[in-house]
Amino acid sequence: MPNNPNKTSAKAQISLFNQEVVKIFESKSDLEIWNAFNKGDEMAFNYLYRSYASVLFQFGCQFTKDRMLVQDSIQNLFIYLRKKRGNLSEVTNIKGYLFRSIQREILKNCKNNPGKIEIEESQLEYFQIQISPETSFIQREFEDERQQMLREGIKKLTGKQRKAILLFYEEELSYKEIAQIMDFSEVKSARKLIYRALSSLKEFIKPTS
Repeated sequence: MPNNPNKTSAKAQISLFNQEVVKIFESKSDLEIWNAFNKGDEMAFNYLYRSYASVLFQFGCQFTKDRMLVQDSIQNLFIYLRKKRGNLSEVTNIKGYLFRSIQREILKNCKNNPGKIEIEESQLEYFQIQISPETSFIQREFEDERQQMLREGIKKLTGKQRKAILLFYEEELSYKEIAQIMDFSEVKSARKLIYRALSSLKEFIKPTS
């Protein structure tokens, strides 16, 4: 059965529109994008959702195996932000802000659905965060024959150390942003956590011969 030309044309128009939205905002700072969104710019909202929904889903799946709950939490977060436009505080790092927000939303939804709880907030230190073997950190520091050693070493880190490594190397967040996401009162706590994690990794992957 031939494709509906009108449907194909509509998809092409949507694709072109999304490309134009990206062109408009990709050169702007996070503060400029956020302020535009906060003032009611629908294209800014479209850009935020398309740019961050997938990475929020990946991050959210570190807290629960219920993928539907993660998807619902992301939808709820963006609905909330849309309703609050005009009254939101300034944000200079959108990814960090959204990470903190989705973390709170998922934990709240888990508590509201006891049958779906995978972890408690107090148990985050022990949660098994998975880090892709294709991260830039692995590609940059280790050859193929050492990747398996690195993955095994990461499994031996504490939950907090794995989370910090994920945010620092995979998401490329700063120490300050990581401290905010992990609720540290001081930036140096995030820095020490990552240094200790790296020190442990070096010991774990040290050749035995």
